[in-house]
Amino acid sequence: MSLPKISYPVHTIQIPSTKKNAKFRPFLVKEEKLLLMAKESQNNADILQSIKQIVNNCCLDDNFDDKKITIFDLEYLFIKLRAFSVDNVVKVSYRDEEDNQNYDFEIDLEEVKIDFPEKNDNNIKISDKFGILMKYPSASLYEDTDFLNLDKDYLFELIVRCIDKIYEGDNVFEAKNYSTKELGDFLENLDSKTFVSIQNFLMNSPKLLHVLHYKNSLGKDKQITLSSLNDFFTFR
Repeated sequence: MSLPKISYPVHTIQIPSTKKNAKFRPFLVKEEKLLLMAKESQNNADILQSIKQIVNNCCLDDNFDDKKITIFDLEYLFIKLRAFSVDNVVKVSYRDEEDNQNYDFEIDLEEVKIDFPEKNDNNIKISDKFGILMKYPSASLYEDTDFLNLDKDYLFELIVRCIDKIYEGDNVFEAKNYSTKELGDFLENLDSKTFVSIQNFLMNSPKLLHVLHYKNSLGKDKQITLSSLNDFFTFR
């Protein structure tokens, strides 16, 4: 006689960038083991790849493509998965730089949101008819080991991978049809003003947002803004 199959609750999560709903099951033991092994490796690339694999494993929608979602989508989905798979409350501790005291907090992961900038134009104009269309960093970067293991030029290489299209009049050049070297050479020939505009676009990417408020031992009201997975979880 075969062992019985276990049924799992199904949760619907809205993907922030597309506003489309997707169905997910909770973490299973195999996902917990995957994350634990990545944490034990102390390798950032392994941890990021494990997070991506876990989100992909837990999604029940056949049309879900983890290569087409953004990094902020992936981080948001992981937090929501953690909330209904393990516990919606995580405990964190932060040191106040003014009084040098540690303060403990409990964070309800259900309250974590994505902060979308009011204006962040992805059309970076070089001239009236010449420009670059940018895209937000893709979750596929978590599979790009060359990028994850960079120890310098991180921002430049990130920009290279976030070019969507280059246009000149009616001519459109799809970035996916060119190598990272070709795109890098193109970027190196931009003027400084244009390059700063590209940097600003990426710096204003949507991100996780949760704000902690407290009063330190000196009686001053303080706040801590959490905006990345490492702010919520200890991976290393």
